[in-house]
Amino acid sequence: MTKEQAKHRIEQLSKELDEHNYHYYVESLPTISDFEFDKLLEELIQLEKEHPEFLKADSPSQRVGGQVTKEFKSVKHKYPMLSLGNTYSADELKDFDERVRKGLSDAYEYVCELKFDGVAIGLTYKNGQLVQAVTRGDGEQGDDVTTNVKTIKSIPLKLRGHKYPAEFEIRGEIILPRKEFNAINKEREEIGEPPLANPRNAASGTLKMQDSSVVAGRNLDCFLYAILGYDEIQSHYETLKESKTWGFKVSDSMIKCKDIEAVLEYINHWDKQRHKLDFDIDGVVIKVNSYEQQRILGFTAKSPRWAISYKFKAEQVSTILEKITYQVGRTGSITPVANLKPVPLAGTIVKRASLHNADIIEKLDVREGDTVYVEKGGEIIPKIIAVDLTKRPALSHKTEYITHCPECNALLVRKEDEANHFCPNENGCPPQIKGKMEHFVSRKAMNIDSLGGETISQLYDAGLIKSIADIYDLKKEDLLPLERMAEKSANNLIQGIEDSKNVPFDRLVYALGIRHVGETTAKKLAYYFKNIDGLLKADVEQLLEVGDIGEVIARSIVEHFRDEKNLKIIEHLRKKGLKFELSDEQLAATSDKLKGLTFVISGTFTKFSRDDLKKLIEQNGGKNVGSVSGKTSYLLAGDNMGPEKLKKAEKLEVKIISEDEFAKMIS
Repeated sequence: MTKEQAKHRIEQLSKELDEHNYHYYVESLPTISDFEFDKLLEELIQLEKEHPEFLKADSPSQRVGGQVTKEFKSVKHKYPMLSLGNTYSADELKDFDERVRKGLSDAYEYVCELKFDGVAIGLTYKNGQLVQAVTRGDGEQGDDVTTNVKTIKSIPLKLRGHKYPAEFEIRGEIILPRKEFNAINKEREEIGEPPLANPRNAASGTLKMQDSSVVAGRNLDCFLYAILGYDEIQSHYETLKESKTWGFKVSDSMIKCKDIEAVLEYINHWDKQRHKLDFDIDGVVIKVNSYEQQRILGFTAKSPRWAISYKFKAEQVSTILEKITYQVGRTGSITPVANLKPVPLAGTIVKRASLHNADIIEKLDVREGDTVYVEKGGEIIPKIIAVDLTKRPALSHKTEYITHCPECNALLVRKEDEANHFCPNENGCPPQIKGKMEHFVSRKAMNIDSLGGETISQLYDAGLIKSIADIYDLKKEDLLPLERMAEKSANNLIQGIEDSKNVPFDRLVYALGIRHVGETTAKKLAYYFKNIDGLLKADVEQLLEVGDIGEVIARSIVEHFRDEKNLKIIEHLRKKGLKFELSDEQLAATSDKLKGLTFVISGTFTKFSRDDLKKLIEQNGGKNVGSVSGKTSYLLAGDNMGPEKLKKAEKLEVKIISEDEFAKMIS
């Protein structure tokens, strides 16, 4: 293929893929199969690799992601992103309508739209090309997330037709459809990670991920609902309808309403129907349609006078609490669970609700046999919010929180500064042992992906593994008698266990499952102490010198390594060849140049990201803290640093350094 032929084919494929994207994600009318689409995309990506001079910023191949954003730059909004006033009742909505009527002399109409429960975004287009995507932030400025937004297939990189303005901004809501949310949580549970709380938080977290290829895999979606910098059409409804012809996804549920009664009908309809949608909404947005009338009504300091949002009340139902049971988590934490008489709520049948801890049970005075009010309110796990005391059985008994572990009968403990009770028998309580094993083999820890929760249960119940150390004693002949364990599966598992011996020290520290020690803390401990022996010998005072480790975490680490059983496990793992020290490559990146020094980082930087700076401080023996105090050694200052931190540093005479000065300190 000649260069000219390649250029022509790239242009042809790009145009064809853009059309298919539009039909699939905006019009919901796919014109080819997913397989055919993927084959065309593969051809385009290959041609662009061979001829990079023809790769354009708006190419459909950019949807795949792959770019890494180390820091999301703060951008000032050209038009402030104001919040809307909220209302929860028909009377309050009629008051809003009365204020609108008094402010206008002519007849008016409303536009009603669904209030999507996601992340607000502002998209700027110049000459038909997407040039910037910025989150709401504080309304005055937000974060530039353009690279990640380009992976969202319902957002056009290049507009259709020619009627769009030369430059404008369109605003909308980025959402995570329920189907995608459920698939992500299923995968997280399979690899031993906690489920995400709700689609809104998941969408927000996804949008701020550093690796855009991971964002692409989450399949976010976007509805657009407002245009700024365009005045060819003088009404909101007609402008959004026009924007659909440019390639934007605008909700088909948007309607015009001639009066407030029609608005209330729309609200009542969607309050009943919202659970049938494949995405979350939490209300309805009502706007005056005419732009001229919007200008007449104007704004308050915080919100427009011509728009308001009606928030749906969190749906709640009453049902019978049949029994309170108790679950034991990986760390020994006890969670009381309300087992309910099944009842429909927010589109699902609810059978259980979390009671969290003994304090919540005491506060609600909830008892078995009570009629309770249950609310979902957008969260995954329903919660009990109150008890109907008028229906309490005559012979009701106050709930006595359990004193012994429901699994191993060990006496439970509860520390003064903690809400939960704990089972202290971490090496003899089956759910804790199995939970620790599942955590140990999870992706972010030892990454033994062929050893899942079901297999761990089989091995434990068969008496083949009683601790994480026993995993490394497994042999192929131990595995073959297990149900659904063929020779190939057994070989893969043994190989996965062997490969895990190369996992670096910081991930091994995380895998040990020390209470309160997450992935980030484990990394800090590994780089600070450099090997397991240094960590084993550390006392509370030494641990407090490590960045962001407080009294609770420090005591938890010391207690873990005082336990003889835990020490035996570590020795067993050491003999099996696991990495209990930083590699030479990791050690080469560390020093004691900043030992004893405490840093506060503030502002944005050009040569390093904030995360890079924190890592460098820790690798060189220093400590990161969040706020300036008399004990702070240096304030590492970038552009747009916090004025309060600067003021405090100057008052306390803390030395302020730039990133160049910092680089000299560690060079």
